[in-house]
Amino acid sequence: MEKRRLSFWEIWNMSFGFLGIQFGFALQNANTSRIFETLGAQVDELAVYWLAAPVTGLIVQPIIGYFSDRTWHKKLGRRRPYFLAGAILASIALCLMPNSPILWMAIGVLWIMDASINITMEPFRAFVGDNLSDKQRTLGFAMQSFFIGIGGFVGSSLPYVFSNWFNISDTAPEGVIPDTVKYSFYIGAAAFFLAVLWTVVRSKEYTPEEFEAFEKANHVEEEEESQIEVSTNKQVRTGLVMMVIGLLATMVIVFYDLKKDLYILTVGIAFVGLLFILAAFLRRANANNGFVSIMTDLLRMPKTMKQLAPVQFFSWFAMFSMWIYATSGVTSHIYGTSDTTSSLYNEGADWVGVLMGIKFLVAALVSFLIPVLAKYTSRKWAHLICLTLGGLGLISYYFVGNPDYLLISMIGVGISWASILSIPYAMLTGALPSNKMGYYMGVFNFFIVIPQIVAASLLGFMLNSFFNSEPIYALVVGGVSMIIAGLLTLRVTDKITD
Repeated sequence: MEKRRLSFWEIWNMSFGFLGIQFGFALQNANTSRIFETLGAQVDELAVYWLAAPVTGLIVQPIIGYFSDRTWHKKLGRRRPYFLAGAILASIALCLMPNSPILWMAIGVLWIMDASINITMEPFRAFVGDNLSDKQRTLGFAMQSFFIGIGGFVGSSLPYVFSNWFNISDTAPEGVIPDTVKYSFYIGAAAFFLAVLWTVVRSKEYTPEEFEAFEKANHVEEEEESQIEVSTNKQVRTGLVMMVIGLLATMVIVFYDLKKDLYILTVGIAFVGLLFILAAFLRRANANNGFVSIMTDLLRMPKTMKQLAPVQFFSWFAMFSMWIYATSGVTSHIYGTSDTTSSLYNEGADWVGVLMGIKFLVAALVSFLIPVLAKYTSRKWAHLICLTLGGLGLISYYFVGNPDYLLISMIGVGISWASILSIPYAMLTGALPSNKMGYYMGVFNFFIVIPQIVAASLLGFMLNSFFNSEPIYALVVGGVSMIIAGLLTLRVTDKITD
């Protein structure tokens, strides 16, 4: 029994919700640092304040994936209940974000907003794996990249459009968010909800019985791979090693009086180690619950997923470097100001929004070309080429004097973004069992979130210690990281093309 081949418009409908999701993410990524700085955050504190987003994803995505694998609603199906609930919550948070009166409220709203977006987004990745055969998955993720590109372009550009096309003020008194940003978030909230609602209404899902038939007919090997037994002793050893590493690293930070941001990384490693040990003891007591399954299946990851982990790590470390420091890097290095109340700063910040929009537009335009490139080379070589172009684009920020020329830089970043959002997921889904598709897609998010936590913990320290607190160097480091990710792709086993 095989999944039927879906038409172009069926794939269009099931991916359309990503238009709204990325609309929200684009507003978050392009404007959060600006909102934080406006409310009094210092440049070297931005990375830590951003941690609300990745930490939320680290917790929420595998949990949502685990439960969505086990959900079946007569009318809404397996993944769509989560689409709808997340869209409602995210739309409310998008309206609250630009109205935050103080910094700590903005950080709290970011936490809520990112959790809500993740509730919607995580099942969307599994949705492609659920509904499409191996032969159509590259197209399915390319379609998601297309909508991500369109939504990101419009969302990122809105403050600039309001300021330059409608003459709405992009400046405000100290501590107040400009109207251009507020109106952009309101439109983003509406777009998020309506786009996701379209997918909920216009898409269908296979029943659990049909998935079981597909699994027996086509994915026996992958299913067996995912069921490799993990001994409780191995789980305890893994936990102990992580706890020792985390505690020793914490002691180094204390002894050398290093930047306190690093505690987030080292204590986090020790805490995860503790969770592994706890799960092992619960298994010995014959406990069988979601926590035990989640912490045990982490050690059963398919080979392809393990190989993709470092690729994702270096790719997303680069992207997070750009999201955190693009505004401060461009305004200080090219526009020559860090005064958030000045017209010149806000002009530069608006231009960064446009640049982020160009990245998304380029991603939308090339998203359907990447499957063609992969067909004539391979998915691994296509990803290497795209990531190399993105890395060179980020590095070029340091050498550009005229902000207009950054448009060229963002072409390379846009190409890499389209590939990051499609190729790794297309390679991964062929290695996953359908009954754990949502969970492993959530776990795969670890390799997006962990580099963000590392970036948030290390970048501020690196800038202060080695780069005289100049944020432009964070973009250069990101560019090098992206090229490394491309080279690591060549060692991945791709079951479709290898």
